[in-house]
Amino acid sequence: MARKVCKRCKIFVDGTECPLCKGDAFSTNWQGRLFIGDVNKSLVAKQIGVTAKGEYAIKVR
Repeated sequence: MARKVCKRCKIFVDGTECPLCKGDAFSTNWQGRLFIGDVNKSLVAKQIGVTAKGEYAIKVR
């Protein structure tokens, strides 16, 4: 089964609601993955505007 990604936050979601924005708009069409472990020390997290640790998709359609 393809993994779901929140269209707004780009975070990977297992349930029926996004843990960050509480939205329910998901996509299974995504490219690339980023894993952010420590938001405060990550330059990539700051550049893309991520505020919570987790696994993110780079591009979501």
